[in-house]
Amino acid sequence: MQGALSAPQFTEIRRGRFAWREAGDPSGKPVVLLHGWPESSYCWEPVAHHLDRGLRLIAPDLRGLGDSTREGEQSAFRKQELAQDMLELLDALGIQQFALGGHDWGGVVAQEMALAAPERVARLIIMNIVVINNFRGNQEATALIRKAGSRFEWYQRFQRERHLAEAMIPGNEEVWLRHFLRLWNREPFPADAIAEYVRYYSIPGTPACGASYYRTLPDDREHWVSVKDHVWPMPGLYLYGNKDPVIVPQYLNHLEDCFKSVQVEQVEAGHFVQEEQPEWVAKHLNAFLKQA
Repeated sequence: MQGALSAPQFTEIRRGRFAWREAGDPSGKPVVLLHGWPESSYCWEPVAHHLDRGLRLIAPDLRGLGDSTREGEQSAFRKQELAQDMLELLDALGIQQFALGGHDWGGVVAQEMALAAPERVARLIIMNIVVINNFRGNQEATALIRKAGSRFEWYQRFQRERHLAEAMIPGNEEVWLRHFLRLWNREPFPADAIAEYVRYYSIPGTPACGASYYRTLPDDREHWVSVKDHVWPMPGLYLYGNKDPVIVPQYLNHLEDCFKSVQVEQVEAGHFVQEEQPEWVAKHLNAFLKQA
């Protein structure tokens, strides 16, 4: 078993200043894990304690979240652009080939990285988010969600309204974040993680950056349609919390058509699977990575 994640380290690249954490053996097999919204690289702290020795875990903060740069026009938050951020950061760290995983928006960025540089991604792990080339499954899930009234997707519309997040979230960061961390999970959320996310969300400019992940969604979806016939060549693992109210099981329909090889594992958890059930998440990661 490994130890805790390091404190944030900072690397300046052409695209900005990015924070990242690491754990494990510095000479071990690199495993890059990307967080989603509204979290940061700190979300992998519980998992890090249970990963096998011999792995080097690298956990960056995505643009606009955690302690990474808040600079960039809205277009910089298109997921293809966020993927380029991460690829250039890994270049600067001297990491050319790696296993790659992501949760929530981090899972989308991971997929965009695998599209842009498939030769660098040995294995692809996706957690609780859409598979971007699963056009049929995503359509079926969206139709079901709309039929049910899109109850759990109001926050996306809120964030996509111009200036609304910027006007209403500052000063209310803890109320805003606790709502989702309570609503979407099945276990008491770690107090240290809540404090960390409130801290970084209080950094000026963060509400606008967080909202930009959703304001660029129309552009992202247009791109995803263009890759609907893509098949992932690297082995894939789809790992999800089966009580997630946002990413419903219908998103997994036709998943086998999207990968040359994929295994699906579920954990008794809500959306924030890596913080609700870190030991089980690490168990599945360890088993999948051992197959390499």
